[in-house]
Amino acid sequence: MPSFDIVSQVNSMEIENAVNQAQKELVNRFDFKGSKAEIILDKNEIKLSAENQFKIRTLTEIVMGKLAKRGISPKCVDPGEPDVSPLGHARQVIKIKQGLETTVAKQITTFIRDSKFKVTTQIQGEEVRVNGKNRDDLQAVIAAVRAKDLPVTVQFVNFRD
Repeated sequence: MPSFDIVSQVNSMEIENAVNQAQKELVNRFDFKGSKAEIILDKNEIKLSAENQFKIRTLTEIVMGKLAKRGISPKCVDPGEPDVSPLGHARQVIKIKQGLETTVAKQITTFIRDSKFKVTTQIQGEEVRVNGKNRDDLQAVIAAVRAKDLPVTVQFVNFRD
């Protein structure tokens, strides 16, 4: 039976490249000369730290802009609230969402089921497997899921005949 998987993945090399570009811009920016601002990539988190809340907001804009230029959707990025210490030093963590959460996977499966396609869906960890009797049904499901506005970006992988 033909099948494919619906996943939500972000290319880690693109994240690394975006962070490197943001770090280069940080070094060259005149408003950050002599300040203790830094951008650190740690697995699925980007950690920002600066001297005050204005600079942390500027760092966030730089990083988000670089991520967008590298083709990473804003739906895959969760910028947390900045933490400002009483002395004025600020920190912020930007989390990168990898994989489908169970609530989003259930939302996708109910959408496919309610659309009356002749396919079956299965939630397998952080992905949704879709099986059908012919390729045309699967392609119709892909088109419908692409058209639906979901809280994360989705990719379609492992298309098998």
